[in-house]
Amino acid sequence: MGDSNLTSSQPKVRFAPSPTGKLHVGNLRTALVNFLYAKAHNGTFMLRIDDTDTERSTPEYEAAIRADLEWMGMAWDCEDRQSDRIGRYDEALAHLIETGRAYACYETAEELGLKRKAQLNAGRPPVYDRAALKLTAEQIAAYEAEGRKPHYRFRLNDAEVRWTDLVRGDVAYHMSSLSDPVIIREDGRYIYTLASVVDDIDHGITTILRGEDHVTNSAAQIQLFEALGAQAPQMGHLALLAGADGEGLSKRLGSLSIEELRTNGMRAVAIASLLSRIGTSQPITAFASLAEVIDGFDIAHYGRATAKFDPSELAMINAKIIQSLDFADVADELSDLAVTDEAFWLAVRGNLEKVSEAADWWAVCHNDIETIIEDKALCDAAITALPDGPITSDIWKDWTKAISAATGAKGRGLFMPLRLALTGRSAGPEVAGLLPFIGRERIVKRLSGGA
Repeated sequence: MGDSNLTSSQPKVRFAPSPTGKLHVGNLRTALVNFLYAKAHNGTFMLRIDDTDTERSTPEYEAAIRADLEWMGMAWDCEDRQSDRIGRYDEALAHLIETGRAYACYETAEELGLKRKAQLNAGRPPVYDRAALKLTAEQIAAYEAEGRKPHYRFRLNDAEVRWTDLVRGDVAYHMSSLSDPVIIREDGRYIYTLASVVDDIDHGITTILRGEDHVTNSAAQIQLFEALGAQAPQMGHLALLAGADGEGLSKRLGSLSIEELRTNGMRAVAIASLLSRIGTSQPITAFASLAEVIDGFDIAHYGRATAKFDPSELAMINAKIIQSLDFADVADELSDLAVTDEAFWLAVRGNLEKVSEAADWWAVCHNDIETIIEDKALCDAAITALPDGPITSDIWKDWTKAISAATGAKGRGLFMPLRLALTGRSAGPEVAGLLPFIGRERIVKRLSGGA
């Protein structure tokens, strides 16, 4: 049923988002690890839209997911969607029923809740008791006569399931500790547990990389693969993201969308740089390109330690990347900001955290600003000492030396009053580099206390 042309050296992986919300850092990390694994091994990266939840899935969310992946540079090699594959799930369910591995259940959610509560009160694990297997034909007929629709469960074999996890190492679960998983709801909607396995078989998926919250689900799915006549793919379960303090992500951080990060000036390669390294034994690196992220990827470096996501660390990586960008790398973005001068970019980039901040400094240089005269005598001396001829960054050294000689000011007492008067700000790019863009007229006007 799988693709016989794929080998372990050419893996086929999938990212299977549900279009019920926007991508956030947690599910993007899962997508990224799958993408990097495929590209690092000359494999195939598949996008599968898990849209069987028709009540919550929307075309708008799907479009947003696709846009985020494209912006990240994570092109997929093939795609499919679950809503087009209901017939295959019907076939798989019929096979499981015929072979005794799936069975109909008629309990309501309330009845199941009462059972679980009674088991817990009695000190027993809340494992489904398979009462549905003992129903008589008369009882089933009575349920159906009152309008009940069955949901179906997959019958687990009472055995231990073992696999060698790409992240966690040797893993073992005994199925007696798990409930038979529901695979189709009473309303006819297929659950991820079955649909995903059928998809993975049909699409020839060789490797499944996902969060560690799926470990017990994977144990059940391994039996499901076998019940459908297939061998389970390799599996790797990644540690879930936590905040910088190691605690679970806050609601705000947990929902931090890629769209929000993009809007806030984060670059795709900065996000990829951080998400590809947290949870690994490798140092965080500000990569210059996605190709470098791929070259530095190795699933063997991922471990079970908590993966810590720190927005401030992302901001630092983003700044480091921006400060190394050539004008050609950002020319289109700067043009949109009405910044078109390469020399200006080179003058300000070393102090930027976001490309958009270049426009702020362009405005500082070219527009009226609120000047701050901290030392009027020094500013007056600066006007007198301002050399004739073109205003270039090269005049700064001799100019400030002349101002110091006239006033006795040195160090911060010399440079801060000049910065405040010329830019209205206490920090930023080197003032020398800004002088040509401020120009003689504005320099004199600002030192005089004007805008």
